[in-house]
Amino acid sequence: MNRFDDRRVIVTGGGSGIGQGTVRRLLAEGGTVHAIDVNTAGLGTTTEMATADGTADRLTTGTLDISDEAAVGAHIAEVVERFGGLEVLVNAAGIMRAVHTHECTLEMWNQVINVNLTGTFLMTRAALPALLECGRGVVVNFSSTSATFAHPYMAAYAASKGAVDSFTHTLAVEYAKQGLRAVAVAPGGITSGITSDAANMIPKDADWTLFDKMMPLLAGGMGEPANVAGVIAMLASDDGRWVTATSLRIDGGAHG
Repeated sequence: MNRFDDRRVIVTGGGSGIGQGTVRRLLAEGGTVHAIDVNTAGLGTTTEMATADGTADRLTTGTLDISDEAAVGAHIAEVVERFGGLEVLVNAAGIMRAVHTHECTLEMWNQVINVNLTGTFLMTRAALPALLECGRGVVVNFSSTSATFAHPYMAAYAASKGAVDSFTHTLAVEYAKQGLRAVAVAPGGITSGITSDAANMIPKDADWTLFDKMMPLLAGGMGEPANVAGVIAMLASDDGRWVTATSLRIDGGAHG
C-alpha cells in the first residue's frame, strides 16, 4: 500500500521547484492532490509531468494568490467540499527578494511577508477545520535555513521564514490533542526557481565570500527538489507520526 492511498492533499507552490516535486512524489505514493500556484503555466507543466507519470487522474490544479484572504477562503472551501475532506496541507509557496537591507523598500518587505508568512497563515486557517475533522491532519510549512543562519541581503525572506517556524510550533502545540501534527522543513542549497532568481537579485557589489558557509557539504553540489519532497512524504505520512512541533533542516550539511 502506498503511504498516501487514503489521503487528500493540498500543495501550494505546486507549479515549480520543491512544490512541484512534492506534488509528483505524493501522487506517486497514491495521494489525491490539489496543486495551487499563481503561475498557471507552471501548473500546466505539473499536469504534463503527472500525465507522463501516469498519476494525472488524481491531480487537480488551481490558480490562486495565497495572500488574497477572500480568494483563499473560497478556493479551499471548494476543494475540501469536492474532496470530501482533507488530511494534508503543504505550504510550499514562497518568494524571495535580495537587496541591501538599507535599500529594502517597505513595499518589497510587505510583498515577501504577505506571501511567505501571511499566505501560509491564510491557507492554514482555511484548511484547519477539515484537517481537525479527519483526526490525523498534517501541516507541513516551509521555513528555510535563513531562519536560523544568516543569509545576507535577504532580510525580509529570513524574517518571514523565522516567523513561519514560530507559527508552526504554535499550531503543533495548540492542536496536538485534536490529532494535528505541524512540522516545518528548512531547505537550503536546493536547485529551484527561488534559488535561480536569487542569483540574479543579489546586489552587484555583494560580498560573495559571505555565502561560502551556505554551500552543501555533500558531493554533487546543489540538491534537487526531489530530495526535499521525499522528506515531506515521510513527515506527512504515518511514518512521521512521532514528529511535530519542530523544524527539519535539509541542506546537505551546509550548516553543520
